[in-house]
Amino acid sequence: MGCHDRILLDDWHVVAELAYLSQVRTHTTVLFEEKIKVSIDSDGSAQVVLSADGSALQSCVQYGFVWACRGSPNREIIHIPEAFEEDRFIVSGGSFAVKVSGLRVVENFLDMGHFPFVHTGWLGEEPYTEVAPYEVELTNDDEIIATECYFHQPVASPTAEGGIDVEYKYRVYRPYIVALYKTNPLYPNRMDYIVLFIQPVGPEACVVHNMLCYIKKRMKEPDIRWFMQLIFAQDKPILENQIPKRLPLDPRAETPIRADKVAILYRRWLRDHAVNYGAIPAT
Repeated sequence: MGCHDRILLDDWHVVAELAYLSQVRTHTTVLFEEKIKVSIDSDGSAQVVLSADGSALQSCVQYGFVWACRGSPNREIIHIPEAFEEDRFIVSGGSFAVKVSGLRVVENFLDMGHFPFVHTGWLGEEPYTEVAPYEVELTNDDEIIATECYFHQPVASPTAEGGIDVEYKYRVYRPYIVALYKTNPLYPNRMDYIVLFIQPVGPEACVVHNMLCYIKKRMKEPDIRWFMQLIFAQDKPILENQIPKRLPLDPRAETPIRADKVAILYRRWLRDHAVNYGAIPAT
């Protein structure tokens, strides 16, 4: 089948974590159903080639990851100021292969409603199950932003001590890149930052790469990594049991509720940009 969506083909996608690649030197993976070989040179630069014929894809290294573009990139890799702040740990929680559309992963990431039921005792608990009203908008930069998102969490972070009401801000940069900002208990005016770089392996398969930017005070890198792996291990079976595995874009396909406001905008945004790969297009 392959991908025919120019918005995806002409964009950058993470295909490997640099720390892992530095150990193995060469990594074989899949992007849009095509096998690719990712390698690192002695000077730290990366090479990405199609396994079928050896032709090179445009590639670069940024934020500790190797990025590749299947077509001709028409915009820069997203800018993440938090990645350059010296008082933050910049950590990868690992790369997770998931047998579901990457668009489903984005939508799950945006969903606070599942916290008490999937992440019980960590990101949510009964009786705190209601998602309070929040704001969502499409910015002039063509990004989706959700703000004023509040949720009670018993263990909101790797070093949390007792439950707190956490403020979230969600940001969808690209169809397969989504981030959140969340309350840092020690710094009321600053937020920790988590971003998912989702590699579209196929229309019903992906690799979820992530970067975690946590303020260092009272934090340890292994704890940050462990917490991310714990949370995603709870999400993975839920994601892989989604039916259908692709994200339906028809507004009538799945019944929305108030808590789905950001997901509704995300689906409409995908339709408006003619994103079909990993989706069931609206009829």
